[in-house]
Amino acid sequence: MIDKEIDSSYLNETMTLKLYQPESFSPLYKYHICIVHDGNDYYQLGRLATLSDKLHGSGEIANTVFVGIHYKDKFDRRKKYHPNGEQNQDYIRFLVHEAVPFLDDLLPTYHMGQSRTLMGDSLAGTLALMTAIKYPNTFSNVIMQSPYVDETVIESVKQGKRMDSIDIYHTIGTAETAVETTDGKTLDFVGPNRKLANALTYSGASCHYHELESGEHTWKYWQKDLNRALMTMFDK
Repeated sequence: MIDKEIDSSYLNETMTLKLYQPESFSPLYKYHICIVHDGNDYYQLGRLATLSDKLHGSGEIANTVFVGIHYKDKFDRRKKYHPNGEQNQDYIRFLVHEAVPFLDDLLPTYHMGQSRTLMGDSLAGTLALMTAIKYPNTFSNVIMQSPYVDETVIESVKQGKRMDSIDIYHTIGTAETAVETTDGKTLDFVGPNRKLANALTYSGASCHYHELESGEHTWKYWQKDLNRALMTMFDK
């Protein structure tokens, strides 16, 4: 695990990027980049590093560097990840105009949207999708597990200009009917996610949609699903 820092002019704070490279990493090869929101959760609860080692070791996925970005607390997470969050647009600008150029300078990347993926669970998944819709030339791939969906998200999909250039892996658990959100509400995630899946298909996006039987809004189910997510999106 390699920690790198960016002094963001958009967010007026220092952002930490946690890079995890394949064991066979070499500057002689080109790499896909997967920026992972809720980064610490993916590394610790999702066992992302172990899974990366396994899939790279068996040659089942293309060369990929995972880049985890975490939040300070649940309030900071909502400000940055929620579509209506106070810092949401500045955070997206940070990703596009600061994080991506930094990573392209640091690593032997392909310098193209098709080789960049945004990944996240719940509200972090929403952020991944909304960023790709706005900047499809920068991020052409999205992995979202149980994303938060409201009318703003649905309308963004419907109004998206280049949805056919985005490849999406999307899951929702069938038991996610009463999810407690950080603002104290209890929401049904299943209905809105099914509506989102239909909107994505209609928009022309390439969407790999799966419903996890009896799946709840927890890492127990996201971790089990992560192998398929990576195999789908980084398949050689």
